[in-house]
Amino acid sequence: MSETTRPTPSSPETHVIDYRAAEHLLAARDPRGAVKLLDSVIAAHPENTAARLLRARAFFAAAQLRPAELEFELVLEREPDNAFAHFALARTFERAGRPEQARRHFRLAAALDPQPEYLAAARFEGPAAGDPTGSADPTDPTDSAGSSDSA
Repeated sequence: MSETTRPTPSSPETHVIDYRAAEHLLAARDPRGAVKLLDSVIAAHPENTAARLLRARAFFAAAQLRPAELEFELVLEREPDNAFAHFALARTFERAGRPEQARRHFRLAAALDPQPEYLAAARFEGPAAGDPTGSADPTDPTDSAGSSDSA
């Protein structure tokens, strides 16, 4: 294969490939590997909200709660109506033992998108927040419709 047919290390094609590979790594429960791939994507495209949201999910899955919190907050600065980001930030606060902040973002998520798991976590109806039968996993996009598929 000639060098002209392969994406360069910093080409847009490489960043899309890295983003997709990071999605697969996160799904395969390798959040640290996903973060490594996403670091270069975000360095090249700091405005890429989808990559930042995926990196936040990876930080959460790796139990790196402060970096996850910062990334989710950055996503919400850019997309304040992103229900999934509010929900995932709430889960991050909940996991960090900050229930008041968690409740605020659970309620914002439920107000923006009244999915059953968001409503349950917000305690508007259904099981209480933290009940494993009523909560979505912010690292699993199949549990919630809020994650983005584009790089």
